[in-house]
Amino acid sequence: MDDVARARDAAREALANVEPERLRETLDDRLVDAAVTPGVLSLVTARALDPEVDLEAVVDRAAGVQLIYEGLRLTRRLAHEEPWATAATHESDIDADMDVLAADVLVSRGFSLLAHTGAAGAAVEVVRAFGRDQTRREAAGLDPDEATALDRNLEVDALELAVVAGTTAVGGDPPAELLEYARELAADCDREFPPPGRALPEATADRIAAISDRAVSATDR
Repeated sequence: MDDVARARDAAREALANVEPERLRETLDDRLVDAAVTPGVLSLVTARALDPEVDLEAVVDRAAGVQLIYEGLRLTRRLAHEEPWATAATHESDIDADMDVLAADVLVSRGFSLLAHTGAAGAAVEVVRAFGRDQTRREAAGLDPDEATALDRNLEVDALELAVVAGTTAVGGDPPAELLEYARELAADCDREFPPPGRALPEATADRIAAISDRAVSATDR
């Protein structure tokens, strides 16, 4: 199984017991075709730092990162579009309410998967930062370019969380250079990660391993 399928399956499995069925279907529909770059980066990071790592022990962390990102991404879209304000029918109003509930469930389930890991604190900060950014974005008179930059912070924070989740899974903390690399990866995305099958550049694992080697060498001096 490749990392894309592994990350997606883990995220979907984490939601398999959600009720009612309509909500579960709404959640699953979002994940079936979602870009799973954050979840994949968690797996790639762990394996790059420890080639012998059991990825089955890391998939819950990858799922947690992915679910938090998906929930916040949906929240961002809802905040911008406000579909409940333009709902033309009772059914479309229900759909909007279902999306709001889905966003909450995605984030809370992601939190539960990371709660007892070394990435728990970073996950909390991602959500707090998102709230601050969206509050600023709604400020009257905000420059459109600044609003776009605030939106892009979510992708940056999601990939930073991914490398934290992957690094702590193998017993370490990400060096500053690795966090900077996560920000570089996010800079190539405009509020949207690549479609499935093109989650990360091919050289990502080698780059992460090289960063880790430099960090270890610097510590040993």
